[in-house]
Amino acid sequence: MFCTVGLALWGLPYYYDFMVRQFGWTRSQVTSGNAISKLLIGPAFGFLAGWMIDRFGPRRVMMAGILMASIALVGLGTVSSLRMFYFFYILNALGFVCGGRQPNQVLLSECFEKSRGKAMGFAYLRIGIGGAMVPWISNFLVQHLGWQAALRSVGLLILALAFPAAYFVKEPPASRILELPRSQSTRPPVSILKAFTTLPFYLLVIGSMCSVAAISGVQQNLKLFLVLGHQYAQSLAARFLSLVLTFSIVGRLTMEWLADRFHPST
Repeated sequence: MFCTVGLALWGLPYYYDFMVRQFGWTRSQVTSGNAISKLLIGPAFGFLAGWMIDRFGPRRVMMAGILMASIALVGLGTVSSLRMFYFFYILNALGFVCGGRQPNQVLLSECFEKSRGKAMGFAYLRIGIGGAMVPWISNFLVQHLGWQAALRSVGLLILALAFPAAYFVKEPPASRILELPRSQSTRPPVSILKAFTTLPFYLLVIGSMCSVAAISGVQQNLKLFLVLGHQYAQSLAARFLSLVLTFSIVGRLTMEWLADRFHPST
Protein backbone atom coordinates (compact mmCIF):
# COMPACT_ATOMS: atom_id res chain seq x y z
CA MET A 1 0.00 0.00 0.00
CA PHE A 2 3.02 2.26 0.45
CA CYS A 3 3.59 2.05 -3.31
CA THR A 4 0.27 1.40 -5.04
CA VAL A 5 -1.69 3.89 -2.91
CA GLY A 6 0.89 6.18 -1.29
CA LEU A 7 3.15 6.70 -4.31
CA ALA A 8 0.96 5.89 -7.32
CA LEU A 9 -2.31 7.45 -6.17
CA TRP A 10 -1.24 10.37 -4.00
CA GLY A 11 1.88 11.13 -6.03
CA LEU A 12 0.22 12.03 -9.33
CA PRO A 13 -1.27 15.44 -8.30
CA TYR A 14 2.28 16.74 -7.84
CA TYR A 15 2.75 16.62 -11.64
CA TYR A 16 -0.48 18.33 -12.71
CA ASP A 17 0.92 21.86 -12.98
CA PHE A 18 3.76 20.64 -15.21
CA MET A 19 1.21 19.08 -17.57
CA VAL A 20 -0.87 22.25 -17.65
CA ARG A 21 2.15 24.39 -18.51
CA GLN A 22 3.73 22.05 -21.05
CA PHE A 23 0.66 20.76 -22.91
CA GLY A 24 -1.75 23.65 -22.42
CA TRP A 25 -4.37 21.47 -20.74
CA THR A 26 -6.84 23.09 -18.35
CA ARG A 27 -6.87 22.39 -14.64
CA SER A 28 -10.21 20.62 -14.91
CA GLN A 29 -8.86 18.35 -17.65
CA VAL A 30 -5.95 17.09 -15.58
CA THR A 31 -7.99 16.66 -12.40
CA SER A 32 -10.72 14.90 -14.39
CA GLY A 33 -8.32 12.01 -14.98
CA ASN A 34 -8.81 10.92 -11.39
CA ALA A 35 -12.60 11.44 -11.45
CA ILE A 36 -13.18 9.68 -14.77
CA SER A 37 -10.97 6.73 -13.89
CA LYS A 38 -12.62 6.20 -10.50
CA LEU A 39 -16.15 6.48 -11.90
CA LEU A 40 -15.37 3.97 -14.64
CA ILE A 41 -13.21 1.52 -12.72
CA GLY A 42 -14.91 1.56 -9.30
CA PRO A 43 -18.39 0.36 -10.32
CA ALA A 44 -17.19 -1.78 -13.23
CA PHE A 45 -14.24 -3.59 -11.65
CA GLY A 46 -14.76 -3.34 -7.88
CA PHE A 47 -16.85 -6.51 -7.66
CA LEU A 48 -14.77 -8.21 -10.34
CA ALA A 49 -11.61 -7.58 -8.33
CA GLY A 50 -13.32 -9.04 -5.27
CA TRP A 51 -14.27 -12.16 -7.24
CA MET A 52 -10.72 -12.49 -8.56
CA ILE A 53 -9.34 -12.22 -5.02
CA ASP A 54 -11.65 -15.01 -3.86
CA ARG A 55 -10.86 -17.10 -6.94
CA PHE A 56 -7.09 -16.63 -7.28
CA GLY A 57 -6.05 -15.24 -3.90
CA PRO A 58 -4.92 -11.72 -2.96
CA ARG A 59 -1.26 -12.32 -3.80
CA ARG A 60 -1.74 -12.80 -7.55
CA VAL A 61 -4.20 -9.94 -7.79
CA MET A 62 -1.79 -7.64 -5.94
CA MET A 63 1.02 -8.54 -8.31
CA ALA A 64 -1.16 -7.67 -11.30
CA GLY A 65 -2.21 -4.39 -9.68
CA ILE A 66 1.36 -3.38 -8.91
CA LEU A 67 2.39 -4.10 -12.49
CA MET A 68 -0.50 -2.01 -13.85
CA ALA A 69 0.25 0.91 -11.52
CA SER A 70 3.92 0.88 -12.51
CA ILE A 71 3.12 0.78 -16.25
CA ALA A 72 0.59 3.58 -15.78
CA LEU A 73 3.08 5.98 -14.19
CA VAL A 74 5.75 5.18 -16.76
CA GLY A 75 3.15 5.78 -19.48
CA LEU A 76 2.00 9.06 -17.94
CA GLY A 77 5.61 10.18 -18.06
CA THR A 78 5.66 9.74 -21.85
CA VAL A 79 2.23 10.99 -23.00
CA SER A 80 1.53 14.25 -24.79
CA SER A 81 -2.13 13.75 -25.73
CA LEU A 82 -5.10 14.02 -23.39
CA ARG A 83 -6.55 10.75 -24.69
CA MET A 84 -3.48 8.78 -23.66
CA PHE A 85 -3.38 10.67 -20.36
CA TYR A 86 -6.86 9.37 -19.54
CA PHE A 87 -5.97 5.86 -20.73
CA PHE A 88 -3.01 5.56 -18.39
CA TYR A 89 -4.94 7.18 -15.56
CA ILE A 90 -7.62 4.49 -15.96
CA LEU A 91 -4.86 1.87 -15.92
CA ASN A 92 -3.55 3.41 -12.71
CA ALA A 93 -7.05 3.16 -11.20
CA LEU A 94 -7.10 -0.53 -12.14
CA GLY A 95 -3.77 -0.95 -10.40
CA PHE A 96 -5.20 0.75 -7.32
CA VAL A 97 -8.24 -1.57 -7.25
CA CYS A 98 -6.19 -4.73 -7.75
CA GLY A 99 -3.09 -3.82 -5.76
CA GLY A 100 -4.39 -1.43 -3.12
CA ARG A 101 -6.73 -1.67 -0.15
CA GLN A 102 -9.00 -4.50 -1.25
CA PRO A 103 -6.52 -7.41 -1.54
CA ASN A 104 -4.52 -6.12 1.43
CA GLN A 105 -7.60 -6.09 3.65
CA VAL A 106 -8.44 -9.65 2.64
CA LEU A 107 -4.88 -10.82 3.26
CA LEU A 108 -4.69 -9.13 6.66
CA SER A 109 -8.06 -10.54 7.72
CA GLU A 110 -6.90 -14.02 6.80
CA CYS A 111 -3.51 -13.74 8.50
CA PHE A 112 -4.45 -12.02 11.77
CA GLU A 113 -7.01 -13.51 14.14
CA LYS A 114 -6.16 -11.25 17.07
CA SER A 115 -5.21 -7.55 17.01
CA ARG A 116 -6.66 -7.33 13.51
CA GLY A 117 -7.31 -3.61 13.92
CA LYS A 118 -3.70 -3.02 14.89
CA ALA A 119 -2.45 -4.99 11.88
CA MET A 120 -4.67 -3.01 9.49
CA GLY A 121 -3.66 0.23 11.18
CA PHE A 122 0.02 -0.46 10.59
CA ALA A 123 -0.69 -1.47 7.00
CA TYR A 124 -2.71 1.69 6.34
CA LEU A 125 0.04 3.68 8.02
CA ARG A 126 2.15 2.95 4.93
CA ILE A 127 -0.36 4.87 2.82
CA GLY A 128 0.23 7.98 4.91
CA ILE A 129 3.99 7.48 4.87
CA GLY A 130 4.06 6.95 1.12
CA GLY A 131 1.80 9.95 0.51
CA ALA A 132 3.92 12.11 2.79
CA MET A 133 7.18 11.05 1.14
CA VAL A 134 6.22 11.15 -2.53
CA PRO A 135 6.09 14.97 -2.88
CA TRP A 136 9.66 15.22 -1.58
CA ILE A 137 10.83 12.31 -3.74
CA SER A 138 9.14 13.82 -6.79
CA ASN A 139 10.51 17.30 -6.10
CA PHE A 140 14.04 15.92 -5.88
CA LEU A 141 13.66 13.89 -9.07
CA VAL A 142 12.08 16.78 -10.99
CA GLN A 143 14.97 19.08 -10.10
CA HIS A 144 17.53 16.58 -11.39
CA LEU A 145 15.69 14.75 -14.21
CA GLY A 146 12.73 16.84 -15.30
CA TRP A 147 9.11 16.06 -14.53
CA GLN A 148 8.52 13.37 -17.16
CA ALA A 149 11.62 11.35 -16.28
CA ALA A 150 10.76 11.83 -12.60
CA LEU A 151 7.30 10.35 -13.12
CA ARG A 152 8.73 7.39 -14.99
CA SER A 153 11.26 6.88 -12.19
CA VAL A 154 8.50 6.76 -9.58
CA GLY A 155 6.73 4.12 -11.69
CA LEU A 156 9.87 1.99 -11.84
CA LEU A 157 10.43 2.51 -8.12
CA ILE A 158 6.97 1.09 -7.42
CA LEU A 159 7.78 -1.98 -9.50
CA ALA A 160 11.17 -2.48 -7.81
CA LEU A 161 9.80 -2.17 -4.27
CA ALA A 162 6.29 -3.59 -4.34
CA PHE A 163 6.42 -6.42 -6.88
CA PRO A 164 9.06 -8.51 -5.03
CA ALA A 165 7.23 -7.90 -1.74
CA ALA A 166 3.95 -9.19 -3.21
CA TYR A 167 5.69 -12.09 -4.95
CA PHE A 168 7.18 -13.45 -1.72
CA VAL A 169 4.16 -12.83 0.51
CA LYS A 170 2.72 -16.01 2.03
CA GLU A 171 -1.01 -16.62 1.91
CA PRO A 172 -2.71 -18.77 4.57
CA PRO A 173 -3.61 -22.29 3.44
CA ALA A 174 -7.04 -22.54 1.84
CA SER A 175 -8.21 -25.00 4.50
CA ARG A 176 -7.42 -22.51 7.26
CA ILE A 177 -9.26 -19.72 5.46
CA LEU A 178 -12.39 -21.85 5.16
CA GLU A 179 -12.28 -22.80 8.84
CA LEU A 180 -11.93 -19.27 10.21
CA PRO A 181 -15.55 -18.12 9.92
CA ARG A 182 -16.94 -21.26 11.59
CA SER A 183 -14.44 -21.26 14.45
CA GLN A 184 -14.44 -17.57 15.24
CA SER A 185 -18.00 -16.42 14.70
CA THR A 186 -21.31 -17.66 16.11
CA ARG A 187 -23.30 -15.45 13.75
CA PRO A 188 -24.77 -16.98 10.59
CA PRO A 189 -23.14 -15.78 7.37
CA VAL A 190 -24.84 -12.86 5.62
CA SER A 191 -25.30 -13.04 1.86
CA ILE A 192 -24.24 -10.19 -0.40
CA LEU A 193 -27.81 -9.52 -1.48
CA LYS A 194 -28.90 -9.33 2.15
CA ALA A 195 -26.15 -6.80 2.89
CA PHE A 196 -27.53 -4.52 0.17
CA THR A 197 -30.82 -4.31 2.07
CA THR A 198 -29.33 -3.19 5.41
CA LEU A 199 -28.95 0.39 6.62
CA PRO A 200 -25.43 -0.11 8.14
CA PHE A 201 -24.11 -1.12 4.71
CA TYR A 202 -25.20 2.16 3.14
CA LEU A 203 -24.01 4.18 6.12
CA LEU A 204 -20.57 2.62 5.74
CA VAL A 205 -20.58 3.33 2.00
CA ILE A 206 -21.57 6.98 2.53
CA GLY A 207 -19.06 7.48 5.34
CA SER A 208 -16.23 5.97 3.32
CA MET A 209 -17.19 8.01 0.25
CA CYS A 210 -17.24 11.28 2.17
CA SER A 211 -13.95 10.70 3.97
CA VAL A 212 -12.10 9.76 0.78
CA ALA A 213 -13.67 12.65 -1.13
CA ALA A 214 -12.60 15.16 1.52
CA ILE A 215 -8.95 14.14 1.39
CA SER A 216 -8.75 13.33 -2.32
CA GLY A 217 -10.55 16.53 -3.30
CA VAL A 218 -7.99 18.63 -1.48
CA GLN A 219 -5.00 16.63 -2.70
CA GLN A 220 -6.10 16.65 -6.35
CA ASN A 221 -6.33 20.44 -6.49
CA LEU A 222 -3.88 21.67 -3.87
CA LYS A 223 -0.71 21.93 -5.96
CA LEU A 224 -2.53 23.54 -8.86
CA PHE A 225 -3.95 26.06 -6.41
CA LEU A 226 -0.58 26.77 -4.80
CA VAL A 227 1.69 26.86 -7.86
CA LEU A 228 -0.55 28.17 -10.64
CA GLY A 229 -2.92 30.18 -8.48
CA HIS A 230 -0.50 31.73 -5.99
CA GLN A 231 2.94 31.18 -7.56
CA TYR A 232 4.33 29.11 -4.68
CA ALA A 233 7.75 27.53 -5.20
CA GLN A 234 7.82 23.83 -6.06
CA SER A 235 9.59 22.91 -2.81
CA LEU A 236 7.05 24.81 -0.71
CA ALA A 237 4.14 23.21 -2.56
CA ALA A 238 5.70 19.79 -1.94
CA ARG A 239 5.82 20.62 1.76
CA PHE A 240 2.10 21.40 1.86
CA LEU A 241 1.18 18.23 -0.05
CA SER A 242 3.27 16.20 2.34
CA LEU A 243 1.60 17.76 5.38
CA VAL A 244 -1.87 16.55 4.38
CA LEU A 245 -0.81 12.90 4.42
CA THR A 246 1.53 13.38 7.39
CA PHE A 247 -1.40 14.39 9.60
CA SER A 248 -3.36 11.40 8.34
CA ILE A 249 -0.75 9.19 10.02
CA VAL A 250 -1.96 10.42 13.42
CA GLY A 251 -5.53 9.48 12.56
CA ARG A 252 -4.51 6.03 11.34
CA LEU A 253 -2.63 5.29 14.58
CA THR A 254 -5.60 6.49 16.65
CA MET A 255 -8.11 4.35 14.73
CA GLU A 256 -5.80 1.35 15.01
CA TRP A 257 -5.98 1.61 18.80
CA LEU A 258 -9.72 2.25 18.88
CA ALA A 259 -10.52 -0.69 16.54
CA ASP A 260 -8.99 -3.20 18.96
CA ARG A 261 -10.27 -1.50 22.12
CA PHE A 262 -13.91 -1.03 21.09
CA HIS A 263 -16.11 -3.30 18.98
CA PRO A 264 -17.09 -1.56 15.71
CA SER A 265 -20.81 -1.93 16.47
CA THR A 266 -20.57 -0.14 19.83
